[in-house]
Amino acid sequence: MLRWLIALLVLANLLVFAVVHGMFGSSLPAAGAREPHHLLQQVRPETLNTRPLRPEEAADQPQVGGPAPAANVQATPLGQ
Repeated sequence: MLRWLIALLVLANLLVFAVVHGMFGSSLPAAGAREPHHLLQQVRPETLNTRPLRPEEAADQPQVGGPAPAANVQATPLGQ
């Protein structure tokens, strides 16, 4: 029983692989460019300005290789 289930799952995976890679004709719609119409809907993209983060704005940003930031959590003992 388990052998048939494993064989069925392998065949299903091979079928999905073949469909995704377009072996039965056209490929899936998601295989192309994703949502290119968003580029056409931008309103004045030249007005977008970027700037570097100031140190006070970058406090929550993790630093690769640095120590883990301390959690901003306050704890109090539970009353009984």
